[in-house]
Amino acid sequence: MSIKNIIALVIVVLLTIIIMQNTDEVKFTILFSTVYMSKVPVMTGIAVVAFILGVLVGRPKNKKYNISEHYDERHAGDDKNTLSDEDRDYISRD
Repeated sequence: MSIKNIIALVIVVLLTIIIMQNTDEVKFTILFSTVYMSKVPVMTGIAVVAFILGVLVGRPKNKKYNISEHYDERHAGDDKNTLSDEDRDYISRD
């Protein structure tokens, strides 16, 4: 079992314990309405939304690197002129 799976399991267990300890009914004000309900569905909904947002934000981008965007073909064999005279003087100083 990988460390990632262990951490996810610990988080799920702790989240379940926290949600099950908060079963009392409370007043929620959502925009202009007041709702009396148990904390369990509210906390579960927030946890689900947070999980979905975490998956969407944390997934890797499948962008392919296009070298032609970063490489100028006109200067392909012109490596000796990449430094200015001022840069050459600075590098050659002892």
